[in-house]
Amino acid sequence: MRRCHVLLLALALPLLALAAVAAVAAPAARAPVVIQHALWDASQKPLYQQCAVDFERLHPDIRIVIRQQGWDDYWTSLSTGFVADTAPDVFADHLSQFPEQVDNGVLLDIAPLVARDHVATDIYEDGLYANWGRGAAQYALPADWDTVALAVNLDRARAAGITPDELRRLNWNPRDGGSFGRVAARLTRDAAGRDALSPAFDRSRVVERGYQTAGSGGMMGQTEWSPFAVSAGFTFQDAPWRAPLHYDAPVLAQTLDWIVALARAGISATPEQLGRLGAEAMFASGRVAMIAVGSWMVGYFRREAHFHYAFVPLPVGPLGYRATMRNGLAHAIWSGTPHPEQAWLWLRYLGSPACQSVVAAGGVVYPALRGAGALAAAAQRSAGSDPQAFFEMARAHTYAPPIISHAPQIKDLIGDAIDAVLLGRARASALLPRANALANALLKATPP
Repeated sequence: MRRCHVLLLALALPLLALAAVAAVAAPAARAPVVIQHALWDASQKPLYQQCAVDFERLHPDIRIVIRQQGWDDYWTSLSTGFVADTAPDVFADHLSQFPEQVDNGVLLDIAPLVARDHVATDIYEDGLYANWGRGAAQYALPADWDTVALAVNLDRARAAGITPDELRRLNWNPRDGGSFGRVAARLTRDAAGRDALSPAFDRSRVVERGYQTAGSGGMMGQTEWSPFAVSAGFTFQDAPWRAPLHYDAPVLAQTLDWIVALARAGISATPEQLGRLGAEAMFASGRVAMIAVGSWMVGYFRREAHFHYAFVPLPVGPLGYRATMRNGLAHAIWSGTPHPEQAWLWLRYLGSPACQSVVAAGGVVYPALRGAGALAAAAQRSAGSDPQAFFEMARAHTYAPPIISHAPQIKDLIGDAIDAVLLGRARASALLPRANALANALLKATPP
């Protein structure tokens, strides 16, 4: 028996030695590359999480980790990450932040990658891709688009004798507000039940406002003032990145003065009365009958507004057309990413039909892919919302937000001036030309 054991051991030793050599020679399994992806909209996180699952099936050597933070914390964290070299590899971006990011060099120019991989860029809705470029450089792929329309409390409108057809045919002008101004006054009630057209109306005891602006809106005024001003002939600038700015235009001053007059007449709340509540919350609680809203709020009103309401197109301006900012988010790559090729693969997937169809089915936003917005609208209708007005506005006069160098300084100059006007501290015709001149002086030193 003992000799048998010795023989077996002698035979086994070479096999064990070979196994040990093979174990040393075999390379360890390579860990997947981790790509950090950041966004701010909690309602979109599950949709992009599904995109990540689908992407990882195609690319098992890449793992996507999605991080979501609220709007204010998101931008603070992103800015800190740029400075500390801890920014996410890929992140959702907004055009209000884009110019400063370009100036600071924190975005990867993907134009060479687009050309190298023959990526189609004409698959997106008109204008969305170009907004994220400068010269020959391209800094992002479009994610979605949005427009602005009116949200109207139909119960309040019916009580005031205002028909849906009347709401769809509204017009406005900066002199007397047009039919929009009259409807807003009819929808306003004081404590005695009188509307704002009544000579006896008590503007110090208003219980129901007819229209509410969301606040200042800074230099963009996306829902606050720009749709009115642009429909009256205002333009921010002649083209993205091009000086001069035109915030000294008399029609902008007239528009802002008209908005201030609504508050003085009691038709809308003053900024102090609005406080932190916000126009959307005022509308959802029934305290205001009309507000201008972005299409990203469709789901919010479905959840929060427990009365009959509708979205209708914005009023026609004095030049005969409706106007809306057509903004759009995008996904960008941090220029400091240690994994540019993997980040590019993920970015391409985010902008592809495979991922954008998942986003469309969620019915939260309208994806940038041409025609995908209709799929998102169908999902919204199935959930009980009618978003048709936002698509009507997409066929109206649309415009991009201001895109300009020296964005932080100019945001402060123009934004502070508009704040002061809407707070009633200064006349627009006096303050805006001075702010605009200072802004354009900054831009004169900037190469085109």
